Amino acid sequence: MMYGRNFILISLALMTALPTQAQNWQGRSRASSITGRITGTIIDSLTTAPVEFATIALKLKGSEETIDGMISSEKGTFKLTGVKLGSYDLVVSFIGYRTKMLHNLTLTPKKPDVDLEDIFLQTDEVILDQVEVTAQAAVIENKIDRIVYNADKDASTVGGDAADVLRKVPMLSVDLEGNVSLRGSRNIRILLNGKPSGMFANNVADALKMFPADQIKSVEVITTPGAKYDAEGTGGIINIVTKKKSVEGYSATFTGAVGNRQNRGSLNVNAGKGRFGFNAAGNLYYSVPQDARNSFYREDRINGITRILDQSGITNTSRLGFWGQAGVYYDLNAYNSFNSSFSLRGHSFDQMGFQDASFIDPGAEINQTYRRENSVENLRSGYDWTSDYKRTFKTPDQELSFGFQLNGNISDDNSTLRQQGSETSLAANENLLNDGRNIEATFQIDYVHPFSKSLKWEVGAKTVLRDIDSDYFYDVFNGKLGVYERDDARSNLFDYTQDVYAGYTSFTIQIGKNYGLVAGGRYERTSIKGSFAESRSDFTNNYDNFVPSIILSRKFGYNTLKVSYVKRIQRPSLFYINPFVNSIDQRNITFGNPLLAPEISDQYDVGYTSFNKGTVISTSVYYRRTNDVIQSLLNVNESGVSETSYQNIGINNAIGLNVFTSFALKKFWTLRSNFDVYSFTAKSESLGLRNNGVQFRIFANSSFNFQNGWKADVFGFANSPRQTLQGRVPTFSMMSLGIKREILKKKGSLGITIVDPFNETKRFMSELEGETFYQTTDFRLPFRSFGINFSYTFGKLDFKTKKRSSKIRNTDLKDGGGDGVQGGSSGN
Repeated sequence: MMYGRNFILISLALMTALPTQAQNWQGRSRASSITGRITGTIIDSLTTAPVEFATIALKLKGSEETIDGMISSEKGTFKLTGVKLGSYDLVVSFIGYRTKMLHNLTLTPKKPDVDLEDIFLQTDEVILDQVEVTAQAAVIENKIDRIVYNADKDASTVGGDAADVLRKVPMLSVDLEGNVSLRGSRNIRILLNGKPSGMFANNVADALKMFPADQIKSVEVITTPGAKYDAEGTGGIINIVTKKKSVEGYSATFTGAVGNRQNRGSLNVNAGKGRFGFNAAGNLYYSVPQDARNSFYREDRINGITRILDQSGITNTSRLGFWGQAGVYYDLNAYNSFNSSFSLRGHSFDQMGFQDASFIDPGAEINQTYRRENSVENLRSGYDWTSDYKRTFKTPDQELSFGFQLNGNISDDNSTLRQQGSETSLAANENLLNDGRNIEATFQIDYVHPFSKSLKWEVGAKTVLRDIDSDYFYDVFNGKLGVYERDDARSNLFDYTQDVYAGYTSFTIQIGKNYGLVAGGRYERTSIKGSFAESRSDFTNNYDNFVPSIILSRKFGYNTLKVSYVKRIQRPSLFYINPFVNSIDQRNITFGNPLLAPEISDQYDVGYTSFNKGTVISTSVYYRRTNDVIQSLLNVNESGVSETSYQNIGINNAIGLNVFTSFALKKFWTLRSNFDVYSFTAKSESLGLRNNGVQFRIFANSSFNFQNGWKADVFGFANSPRQTLQGRVPTFSMMSLGIKREILKKKGSLGITIVDPFNETKRFMSELEGETFYQTTDFRLPFRSFGINFSYTFGKLDFKTKKRSSKIRNTDLKDGGGDGVQGGSSGN
């Protein structure tokens, strides 16, 4: 493990390179255990109405460094707790108002609490209307390297899953199966609270279905990841932030949802006392079994003769799953803290159905008809254990942290094939099994050093060790002996290791009052080994990547111009490399490709965000060039069997425009919309294939926040068909309506959710075409749904604003999502 030793040496070198902190580490007097609080209410000086979402920043007296802060509540109130004794300045600001400064607030052992009562803000008429902007700031935040969507204000996602939330995020697209794309690219990485989770390692779509929407606080879309993030994810990074809080006291919330499609129940618990805290959450969900109708048609030509495969049938599907998490934190003293969390998950996805099929080959004088009956039992389970130690210093923002993470992901697929037809050769009785294991260990060290208020340096090192196994085998029924026998020719054990060693450095520079710069570089070394238990040859692959990134921003009052460049890579996960041959449909087989190379992309982005007369408009123009693009390719062999696998097809160039707008018609009524259009230009010189097209996504959202605790939300979106090198996959659109009423003195809520009330079923059509074949599929699924949801919170606590999140972010695998291969039938 030469690179493991290198990581240790890098870590030691980094520690010894830290600036001398003798006065910080030794001889420091113990911080007082007594802390106080600062409270107040922000009021509009003209209307005397409370100002919600105003920014409150706490600074040491005479200093420009912010040491704590928060935003005001819907009633304009704020409470800063755990404030050390001393003298402070308080700054209150919000767009549309003049900044308010309060000086020399002193907390003493005798009087540790300061109540500022009403703080009046004066409007700035030159800037914009304050009521309209206030409503928008609660939903969308546009930062230098990301857009933040605050999901906890949305009434229509209650009782849903994470996919329902992501469908409402600007620049994101989520199709029927739960596949997520960012500005047209599925090569993304999904983080949970700023760190990777094994639940997203193989199948993103299944993971999103098991994650409850009411556990999500916000979603961050990072289109230009800096050097501190893993180089993986050519499309960008999505960070899902859950509702975790540090508390003094305890609180528990139960949420339940019952409907004709989805049923869910969850429990969330927070508790804390002094320097110790605990949080836990659990979720159960059940999807009502439903029948989907599907049809499949393919023509292929060989030696001038056209062969036809025609299939149709019904597939019944059901889902059952759980997710649970528990975490603890402990502050050893004012400068040292530790936190650890463990999560466990599992879900089953079962299918059972039949297909009636016919195959005609005039050249071979074949005219076959048959019925295929399939059952598929998919079990996904796993765990994540993360622990972090953080050391802070007297200098604000200076920080040293160590992190360790262990992930396990288990996938077990058991399928049966029973087939009878017009010829005895069509009879089949087989069992297919594929057991996958993915174990991943991560070690990470990060250091942040602020040289001044305008210059900050970040540096770190990281090692990720992955061990992936895929055990697959076929059992074929022997009618003479009455037993199933192993088919060794189609069975094997595949072992795949992928180790990544990385180091990064980054600088954040504030140039004057209006310019900002974030620039850095990341080096990654990837070492791959693959082996088979039987017959096939072993292989190795090693490669190095340097990934630069730069973001330059310029403020014009309340408007911002941003220019950025970033280089990214995308390594294939088990979903793409798994050599298991799925022949549950013997005329449409699929398999992975262990020899895939990573994708490499260069992305350029120019964005402009404007606040004007109560309207927020965010526009970006981008260009992305991706080499060695990974896509599925279909080929029909001489026997009339389609073979679908993944290949590095060549180059894809995409030019896009994204526009997001948000404004408030009334104080209680907010409108938002997003439009994303981009080109698709894929070319494969080796295959002689090319495909061009234009794709788009549009969504609109109308939110209402009425008096007496009533809230409502109407949402709709439409995606164009997605282009591939050989054709296109289905378009997808939907709408939803949510209404919620706060009850029991705002401790509970009761609501309803309606999805696509005017469409009982959804129809999805796709087509693929090559030199010698043309193929279409038609899939129809029951879709209209109604649900009732309820939540109740009990307990007594005082929330703190201290952030606790791991530094570990494994963003380096191309996830499979629910991206079913394009060449087969529906699978049953």
